[in-house]
Amino acid sequence: MKRMILMGFTAVLLATAFLWLANTTLAADCFFFSEEVGHVCDAAPPAPVHARPKPFANSILPYQRYARLKDLIDVYSEPSMSSPVVRNVGDGFLFSTINYGTENEGRLWYQINYGEWVRAEDLTLVDASEFTGMEIHGELARPFGWMVVDYWYSLEPGAEPPADAVKLPRYTFLEVYDAVEDDEGWLWYNIGGGRWMRQTYVSLVDPDQRPEGVGEDEYWVEIDLYEQTFAAYAGDRMVYAGLVSSGLNRWPTYEGLFQVWDRHMKTKMSGAEGKVDYYFIEDVPHTMFFDNDIALHGAFWHDRFGYKHSHGCVNMPPRDAEWVFFWSEGAPNDLYVWVHTSDPQHYFHRYDPETSFSGP
Repeated sequence: MKRMILMGFTAVLLATAFLWLANTTLAADCFFFSEEVGHVCDAAPPAPVHARPKPFANSILPYQRYARLKDLIDVYSEPSMSSPVVRNVGDGFLFSTINYGTENEGRLWYQINYGEWVRAEDLTLVDASEFTGMEIHGELARPFGWMVVDYWYSLEPGAEPPADAVKLPRYTFLEVYDAVEDDEGWLWYNIGGGRWMRQTYVSLVDPDQRPEGVGEDEYWVEIDLYEQTFAAYAGDRMVYAGLVSSGLNRWPTYEGLFQVWDRHMKTKMSGAEGKVDYYFIEDVPHTMFFDNDIALHGAFWHDRFGYKHSHGCVNMPPRDAEWVFFWSEGAPNDLYVWVHTSDPQHYFHRYDPETSFSGP
């Protein structure tokens, strides 16, 4: 399949520098100050289209501490081994919020709920993912996404990485300037400067049409099960995008158009009681139920975004779920959620190879 654009790395740098200077000049606000000073320009380069979100001033996330509880441990009414046992947690996938800790009788204790204490040795503190998606502040010129594994780029489609290639870390942001299918049927994406990455190492976002049933001024979120990405839209304008983890094949996230029917800043989630996959998770943040008990929500207990990982819910990085939660509160409608599976081959029939994928 014809490669859409070829450009050397030196040319890329020169073109980028030229465009930056041109944009800065065009955006500058100039005025005549005095005969001695002459013209003064206030350079105001245009804001980037993709931007990481700023933390919310009233965010609960910086104050949340999470822990995974060990199987079959006892929960005590006080931070003392001699206090009554409130309950035994059983065994499974068990997570709780830590309120605070204290030392007593020579050991450290953590309070997980009012009147519930756990020994420090009976839990493991958890750090939530720091990954965030991107706010979108303008018209998108091309598809974009993130690395979902640590991997090296190749210099042409289907080729092995060169010995001096740089390994791109997981969650590296990238844009797609070209797409080619190799002899084995894999898609390869030009991520700039003639550097190519196979489709299995990335998850991409590409603007999609508003699904039938969603009004031109209404808010909706697209969940792409193939790419494991999401995009938030106000009408036809994408405003945010990032990675998700939808349901594993055994517990799939079903396709269709839904609406959020209930939302919680924090809520408990549990399921599969009596089974090997039993889970009980307290204080799941920024939960938005849309398909019965299936929800969009923040997930602090894993960092597998870009891959299926859930019991059917759409797991989101905590800050992304928070962003969608607060943004959609101002929607003129209950937030729509469109779940579907994209076809990666659409790059070849949606884009004109002569005019699209322009860039380095």
